[in-house]
Amino acid sequence: MPQEFDYNSTRNKLILSEYGRNVQNMVKYIVALPTKEERNRYAQVVIDLMGFLNPHLRDVADFKHKLWDHLHIISDFQIDVDSPYPKPSPEAIHLKPEPLKYPHQRIKYKHYGKTIELMIEKAKSIEDPDRKRHMTQAVANFMKMAYVQWNKDSVTDESILNDLYNLSGGQLKLEENINLNRVEYRANPHSSSTNNNNRGRTNNNQNNRGRTNNNNNPRNNNNNNQNRNRNSGGPKKY
Repeated sequence: MPQEFDYNSTRNKLILSEYGRNVQNMVKYIVALPTKEERNRYAQVVIDLMGFLNPHLRDVADFKHKLWDHLHIISDFQIDVDSPYPKPSPEAIHLKPEPLKYPHQRIKYKHYGKTIELMIEKAKSIEDPDRKRHMTQAVANFMKMAYVQWNKDSVTDESILNDLYNLSGGQLKLEENINLNRVEYRANPHSSSTNNNNRGRTNNNQNNRGRTNNNNNPRNNNNNNQNRNRNSGGPKKY
């Protein structure tokens, strides 16, 4: 007769794997007990064991409430005990959040982003002419910075002003002789410093290897011994 093996794939699925199969078997045993008094007594023991197996739950607010909820979940909501907390419902446990809606907004100039369009709409709604002019210039400076960061190249002020005019539908316009803030593309300083440090470490490693090889070379050792003998007047005789 062939021997039958007990694999995890043939067992019942673990409902809450962090408590293990033994706890799940104990909960199954409690569900089958005939009297409620026995179920309450054994359930309290299992609750204490669950808290011992997961000590990190003690840092959670109302961790006892969470343990009792887990007890009901492990029993598939079949356990009949006097819980100090209300029994959770399967609908509340398996409630799925509503899917997030992806934005379907068209951005005219993607290198400026959606924020620029929102800023332009805000500037268009300003009624004070002086404040509107300052807001428009701030938007143009931001557009120039975004353009340089995206294209990694310089851009003329006339191009930025033309894009601003087109994005605003002709409602925002600055003087042609105005000078926007000077913006230059700057690479990430951490990447260059990391490369320089790695290069320095490589050179040091190569130098150390060369020194080690010279010390291990027997020819170099003989030459060093001869030089020492010459400087000291020759080998001493005893």
